[in-house]
Amino acid sequence: MTTYVLVPGFWSGAWVWDAVAAELRAAGHEVHPVALGHEPDATAESHVDDVVQALEQAGPAVLVGHSGGGPVCAAAAERARDRVTRLVFVDTGPLPDGTPQIDFNPPEAQEWIRARVADRGAQPMPTRAEFARLGTSTEGLDDETFADLHARSLLEPAGVILTGVRRGRPDPSLPKTVVACSFTEAQARELIAAGVPAFAEMAGPEWSFVELATGHWPMLGEPVALAELLAGLGDPA
Repeated sequence: MTTYVLVPGFWSGAWVWDAVAAELRAAGHEVHPVALGHEPDATAESHVDDVVQALEQAGPAVLVGHSGGGPVCAAAAERARDRVTRLVFVDTGPLPDGTPQIDFNPPEAQEWIRARVADRGAQPMPTRAEFARLGTSTEGLDDETFADLHARSLLEPAGVILTGVRRGRPDPSLPKTVVACSFTEAQARELIAAGVPAFAEMAGPEWSFVELATGHWPMLGEPVALAELLAGLGDPA
């Protein structure tokens, strides 16, 4: 039996993991989806605190972060290393010290996001068409599933989008796995070789990749397959 702490990405709550959590629990595992704070004053650092608190209550655990939750989990694993047995990034990865999530976007997308944040003090979840323009894949989600995701979405506070997290020293003894969904391992390896900051850290021998060809929300589009992958990354029986 393995314990999992599941961290959502932007705009979604712990509920986004419901189908994956059900599959893992049915297989005998313990699962703790995390609800990150979405108060107006929330920041990337306060989200790290949310994850560390969850690890203190549930760990040792396999820590799984999706999308914007990935950089948060990277920092949380460094602060609560004794509570993490493996770090898993679902269609995401770590960011360098202090780098805000917005910097992962090209300049024109950053400008659009900043305008939305300035208007409301937070960013609403983009529409399907807007995600397409931003280069975020919604493949694997039928119209009904995406509509439900969008209807239940939360405003992402400005401080979460525009601030980074304080990184420590990554532990090379901690296994780290990327579940590549909207990109391939080969594409990631090219970016690693090119020294792209968001991927360069993945060059170490403790890093591995598994592919699940779908869009950016595999927990909704392919929950059974994702649960099976996560179960395979758990503690040996």
